[in-house]
Amino acid sequence: MTAILALREIDDTALARLEAEGRLLNPLHKALTSKPGRVGFRGELALRFAPKLADEARPPELSSAQAMAVANVGEKHLPFFAGYLLSFEYLKDVADVLGDTLSAGGKYFLFCNNIDLSKKYQVPYKGAMFYVLPIDESTVYNEMLDLLYLEKNDLKKKDTAGKLDAVADAALKFNITFDTITYEEGLKLMGPVRNPNENRPV
Repeated sequence: MTAILALREIDDTALARLEAEGRLLNPLHKALTSKPGRVGFRGELALRFAPKLADEARPPELSSAQAMAVANVGEKHLPFFAGYLLSFEYLKDVADVLGDTLSAGGKYFLFCNNIDLSKKYQVPYKGAMFYVLPIDESTVYNEMLDLLYLEKNDLKKKDTAGKLDAVADAALKFNITFDTITYEEGLKLMGPVRNPNENRPV
């Protein structure tokens, strides 16, 4: 019943188009959260789809892994989104995919594998402001906890929805500023793109 209700609820949120386009993949959570009128997603956001061969379902060519987002029923914008990117360059893909769900007041966090580990930026793009942060061996969830000064032990007893609510609520209050750069400046500053398959056992 909850799953059916969540699917109905998602139809009246900013996640509806992304769901209809088949972009909300591998969900740890895609349902109502503990906050009334809020739908949450934690999983993978497909950014570019591979060409379809007959009826074969193929994984996306490009995605934002470890994605987290919340959406409120009756609202057309996403108030919060966070995700992992192999390269800063793919910020453009995130902005293009999220498109009309972005707003000037939303809080959007992108953890990029190829920016200087000592740097944090704000990047205005498509009318929204993206916080662009480095990530090395950690996860988006752990990085968000550190950034927002949330104690992991305090969240341990919460379920996935409760943890998502806690991160989203803290993120919506986030008001620290970093150096502002343009997308073009970021492209010049970013490092080489790591091969995600390196060091994996064959």
